[in-house]
Amino acid sequence: MNNHFLARQQLIKQCMTEQNLTALLVLGHENIRYISGFSGNAAYAIVTQQSCVLITDYRYFERAQAECQGFEVISRDRDNESLGYCINRFIPANSQLGFDAVFINVALWQQVADELTDHTLVAVQGLVERLRMIKNEWEIAQIKAAAAIADEALSQTLPYFKEGVSERNLALELEFRMQKLGSEGMAFATILMFAERTSLPHGSPSNRVLKEGDFITLDFGAVVNGYRSDMTRSYVLGQASTKQAKIYNAVATAQQAAIDLIKPGVHCIDLQNASQRILDGSGFGDYAGQGLGHGLGLFLHEQPFINSNCKHILDVGNVITIEPGIYIPDFGGVRLEEDILITNTGYEILTHAPKPFELEL
Repeated sequence: MNNHFLARQQLIKQCMTEQNLTALLVLGHENIRYISGFSGNAAYAIVTQQSCVLITDYRYFERAQAECQGFEVISRDRDNESLGYCINRFIPANSQLGFDAVFINVALWQQVADELTDHTLVAVQGLVERLRMIKNEWEIAQIKAAAAIADEALSQTLPYFKEGVSERNLALELEFRMQKLGSEGMAFATILMFAERTSLPHGSPSNRVLKEGDFITLDFGAVVNGYRSDMTRSYVLGQASTKQAKIYNAVATAQQAAIDLIKPGVHCIDLQNASQRILDGSGFGDYAGQGLGHGLGLFLHEQPFINSNCKHILDVGNVITIEPGIYIPDFGGVRLEEDILITNTGYEILTHAPKPFELEL
């Protein structure tokens, strides 16, 4: 049995005690995976001081039995037992029942709550997510593997960045190569755009074709054992204009200013401020994207969220992104993003794909 799942379960129980919870209903699939090892969906996890139970159905029962660590697996007959009544079987009478409030819709929760009237229901947010902020060695290895896949896939795809290729076809080529290299799918829908469309921070690939002098932005990631990478690169096909080069240099300098500060004990707001000062001084501050980065792991975007309101202090084992950007409507934009592990001595950059601004024609 993997000891880190048992250790996480004990930490969850400690948090429950601190919040006076008798039981906790975990609903987010990534949170369930974090505490149990189950990689599927259509599941609900119940944690009490005495037991851990995973409720699924016939579709995932065998898989859950093979994957779960420290959990009793229950196959619910969905036709004959409602979710609320099933939950009620595994929690003590008159429980203070915390539930993962972010991960359930109102209609389903109202139905469940109507069947749990003997308990006090307590909305809980971030309990599991806060534990997930510190990655252990195994988790770090998965993120590094995902980042390495993305690095190699981009290296193999760069020769296809030629005049006449479409955004959509390049995105498909990149995704194919990531999956062929071992990615479990995409960490998120690939963002790949040309020319003035690069001013869209999260635009989708279209049939737009690449031309000489176009900006190129691609934001993509691989997945290994549920853990994600997230990397952004920006280029110009051929020789960049003076304005394009100025925008790129501002973003690259802003990114490096934040990275240079990274070490345990540093406030995330200091990273945000260092990057923003560079962008504001570049003349393009009005076009800078809000927020500098985010945590990375089983979620693509997880705590901490590095922005002007962030109160997190960096700790060993945090994995974050640093991704400043400038987005000018009807002209284009630049974003650069690295995945970074906080170490005892400072940091380790996990994404290694080169960043040549000008691509050869």
